[in-house]
Amino acid sequence: MEFLKVDTVETARAKLFASVKDWIASAETITPKEALGRILAEDIYTSEDIPAFRRSTVDGFAVFSADTAAAGESLPVFLTVKDRIEMGRQAAVDISRGECAEVPTGGMLPGGADAVVMTEYAEPFGEDDIAVYHSAAYGENVVLPGEDVKRGALLLRRGRRILYRDVGALAAAGVTSLRAYAHPRVSILSTGDELITPDLTPRPGQIRDINTSALSALAETHGYTIAGSAVLPDDEAVLQREILKAMENSDIVIVSGGSSKGKKDMTREVIDRISSPGVYTHGMAVKPGKPAILGYDAASRTVLAGLPGHPVSAMMVFELLFGWLRREITGCPMEPAIPARVSRNIASSPGKLTCWPCELEWIGGEYRAEPIFGKSGLITTLTRADGYFVVDRDAEGVKQGEIVLVHLFAKSR
Repeated sequence: MEFLKVDTVETARAKLFASVKDWIASAETITPKEALGRILAEDIYTSEDIPAFRRSTVDGFAVFSADTAAAGESLPVFLTVKDRIEMGRQAAVDISRGECAEVPTGGMLPGGADAVVMTEYAEPFGEDDIAVYHSAAYGENVVLPGEDVKRGALLLRRGRRILYRDVGALAAAGVTSLRAYAHPRVSILSTGDELITPDLTPRPGQIRDINTSALSALAETHGYTIAGSAVLPDDEAVLQREILKAMENSDIVIVSGGSSKGKKDMTREVIDRISSPGVYTHGMAVKPGKPAILGYDAASRTVLAGLPGHPVSAMMVFELLFGWLRREITGCPMEPAIPARVSRNIASSPGKLTCWPCELEWIGGEYRAEPIFGKSGLITTLTRADGYFVVDRDAEGVKQGEIVLVHLFAKSR
């Protein structure tokens, strides 16, 4: 395959999905306590009404609303307190006309009551009576059975990422187990004779490796589990050994660096040699990130990927391919893009999809997208960015003041 015979992003995605669709979307049974941040692999329906009984939303007195119709500040209505209902207890008796029952917030209403008068609008009158100074409408301060969720209703949809409030909804519905998508295992190998681990002090000509740390964090943000990582020299035998080792316990092996055409760029050759059917994409029509590699080994069911060594390029390609893949296999929707007015003219890259990192500013009642100009080897290009917008490969560019859609970078779950 010639390097310049690149795939579009759409073609590369289609090939990637075709290689993994039959196995990577595995699911496992977990408890709601383990569910935070996980992606649902099934629809969750309720088996009962929530709430299951009529509840008061205030501390007060459960009444017949008709009994209070004439009540006011200067002319109260007098009712007999027939019961004082405790939280978590069913009313002992029903009430009749002219009667009421004291009820706490969240307490169960007695039979016969159809509204609740707040404590602030009532006061004791004698030993067992109260004076009511407020006319309560039918259903006032009352939550009806199933008003929150009806029995058999869809509570949470497949593909939803479970948030803290969803854990509460699962508890309310009595859900004790659910099916969630398993985390695919990813190994990340960063190559380069100039690279050292972050704990070491660089000598002249050396730099600390960024990509194992940055790509690992990005992968975990998208719901992948890191099976392992390593910083490797530009040695073909070492690279081949480490890829084979990583394939033993990984669904995806990513090699950062060694994906373009320099004399030490051996990633494609190694992947093609140790896998079958091997490399199916070498180069994507995208900027940054053109020298991307995708391959597959059917025997071990492992995706093998080569990403550019420059951090911005590597992370943008991961976002476009493996962030997209995670959403595609789980049905988890992409976060809505933010419309923003671009602050300056942006040139296109003919034939390439161009991704522009940008900062978002709220100015004059709308967002402004400030493109970040920087070389792809500079990590601060992304640390300053809130997200990115895309210039299509067939577009002539973007003019200052035009509206672009900014895709926010994923945040930690």
